[in-house]
Amino acid sequence: MKQDGHPITPAGLAAMKARYDHLLSKERPEIVEIVSWAAGNGDRSENGDYLYGRKRMREIDRELAHLARRMKNARIVDPAQQPDPSRAFFGATLMLADEDDKERIVTLVGDDEQDASAGRIGWSSPLSRALRGASVGDLRTVRLPGGEMEYEVLAIAYPEREGVA
Repeated sequence: MKQDGHPITPAGLAAMKARYDHLLSKERPEIVEIVSWAAGNGDRSENGDYLYGRKRMREIDRELAHLARRMKNARIVDPAQQPDPSRAFFGATLMLADEDDKERIVTLVGDDEQDASAGRIGWSSPLSRALRGASVGDLRTVRLPGGEMEYEVLAIAYPEREGVA
């Protein structure tokens, strides 16, 4: 299943764009102002505001470039439009049980949206790759650095489609 661009949910792309806009329209202009003010204070070699400001501006510019590349290469996938909601694909929220019957809920999202502490698992992670295409009742083995772990898929859900009750 080769597709161009990395998958991202509409919400994930919106969050990425909001971060980009914030950096470009708020943080960067504030830093430019501080650097301009500090540059006017004479000796730049020992001017903390100037040195920190230049460093922070480089960090912001790097992040802006990274975000611009990621947004350009993003492929929006709306989980609510998944054609087969009985199987685990991009955007699915799954309830899993491990070998000790410990339950865990994960959502398969784009790598730019992943946050393991919130249960959002990146699309290219080992767990996500093992779960792709699974149905309720399937057992899937995940190869992790600490060894193999087996999960049973207990439930699969997708966001509601707009206009569908």
